[in-house]
Amino acid sequence: MHSEPMGGLQPKSTAKDSRHLIELKQVVKTYDSAAGRFYALHGIDLQVDKGEFVAVVGKSGSGKSTLLNLIAGIDRPTDGSITVAGVEVNSLTEGQTAVWRGRNIGVVFQFFQLLPTLTALENILLPMDFLKLIPKNRRKARAMELLDEMGVAVQAGKLPSLLSGGEQQRVAIARALANDPPVIAADEPTGNLDSATSESVFRSFKNLVAAGKTVLVVTHEREISSWVSRTVRLTDGKIVNGAGSDQFRAAAGEGSHHA
Repeated sequence: MHSEPMGGLQPKSTAKDSRHLIELKQVVKTYDSAAGRFYALHGIDLQVDKGEFVAVVGKSGSGKSTLLNLIAGIDRPTDGSITVAGVEVNSLTEGQTAVWRGRNIGVVFQFFQLLPTLTALENILLPMDFLKLIPKNRRKARAMELLDEMGVAVQAGKLPSLLSGGEQQRVAIARALANDPPVIAADEPTGNLDSATSESVFRSFKNLVAAGKTVLVVTHEREISSWVSRTVRLTDGKIVNGAGSDQFRAAAGEGSHHA
């Protein structure tokens, strides 16, 4: 896995922080508008350990996608700290964040976000070419292996417009895995898929967790509890259940899988 800090970057972390793969401390995200200050997230404390499959659930506007975007370094908190893979993400510059994200977070979007003028194969090669972590002579073979793992290798030469929604999402997951990041962050990955295809996507995520990845998924799916190890519920920008990983392990030991 490629979770080591970038050259020249000294991550802000402590021995205590390193206990968790992901740790949020008193994270606040606000937006200013004509109506005043709006709190999208309010004092979030959250820990996620390696190998967890965590669902973030809640009504529209509860802060789910905001939380995922902060963890992935797509957005920055107004206050608080976010540490992922030993790096305090909110202390990075924009350029450092792009490199850090490429190494540590594979992002999967609801609307796939595949580049329409590139084939499925080329979409997966792109992040490898950007970071150059995978040797050039290995990239095409790795991209094909990832497409094969997702069950869409036969679609490698097709443009996204020629693929079904489920096929596009599987290609998007393969792209998220291109540089072998330890964390997969998925925002409503089944929002545009039918129930059977949604099930296959969640099965793919579960297989990734079994292989050692950590998966965070924002979802409206009601049957998510059968797939994930823990559910974090947000209401009005605050966590209303979904204890930190230490508490989760204790609860799991008592046979309580979900709050």
